[in-house]
Amino acid sequence: MAANDQVDEKKLSDLFDEGFDLFNAISSTSEATNSGKVQTEIKKAMRLLEDATNLVSLVDVFSSNETVDEVATDNIKYFLLPALLGTLSLKLCIEDRMQVVDTAEVYFRDFLKRCNSFAITNIQVPAPRAADAGQTEELCSATSHPSLGMMVAARSSKLQRFRDKQELGEQLKSLQKSMSNLNVDDETKRNFFLTLIRSFALEAIDELSSLEKERPLIEYMIKMKKEEEQEERRKERRHPPPKPLRPIIITKNELQKQVYGLGYPSIPTMTVQEFYDKRRELEEADKERLVERDDPVELQRARDFDEFKDDHRRGEGNRMNRS
Repeated sequence: MAANDQVDEKKLSDLFDEGFDLFNAISSTSEATNSGKVQTEIKKAMRLLEDATNLVSLVDVFSSNETVDEVATDNIKYFLLPALLGTLSLKLCIEDRMQVVDTAEVYFRDFLKRCNSFAITNIQVPAPRAADAGQTEELCSATSHPSLGMMVAARSSKLQRFRDKQELGEQLKSLQKSMSNLNVDDETKRNFFLTLIRSFALEAIDELSSLEKERPLIEYMIKMKKEEEQEERRKERRHPPPKPLRPIIITKNELQKQVYGLGYPSIPTMTVQEFYDKRRELEEADKERLVERDDPVELQRARDFDEFKDDHRRGEGNRMNRS
């Protein structure tokens, strides 16, 4: 092995160990996940594990034609990288939740496929949702409404995973004590990480199932948000925001308007008649907006005025200035 490869592998081990220790600290903390401190630690752990992943690819730790028995004991732990990154990504509190779901799904699927290809596990990885898009309508209907047999099988599989996780958890507790020994042997170290990998594999299956259920909810929320934004834009086009308040100098006639306008070029001026004409236009526009919005007060006022016009002829009551 070249000297550069030895340096890279040493750095790789340090990156993984630091990221793994931080992952365990985050998992056991009592602080809220959305707190600033925890979010900072999550992002730091992800950067460390992402750098470790890049180095794993750079030094070619895994070969596609190998099984786990041929992988060196010190390299077994690197199988955990996508599982750790997927778990951490789900803890991120960012506005774009769909991005979190997509990222986590990629990590979990990559982890499960790699475990299967190296014969660490033999788990059936569920097909991604996009792969089902081109299937027939009958198959989609059967998936949407599973039969009783499918439901029983799914429940049985879930119960088996629960029992397997409990068993693996007990094994991990025992192995964890042995790992605390400074002179831990390679066999114990190998068994510990293989057991941990199998435990994460069962967790990854459950996480994929949860993500599959969460995705339609996020899509629905995105759709509703877009519709609300479109409705807001339509309202703004129908009812533009009011113009800012500006002082207006009222003049008696056009001549005064020209004179005052010269003295105050930045202040609009208008005659008394123009002022009342403008005011009448604004009042009519306000009435139209109230009617468009089905304002109950304005609608009742309009109905009352229509009834008054039906009962009283135009000009009725005008005494021509006679007492």
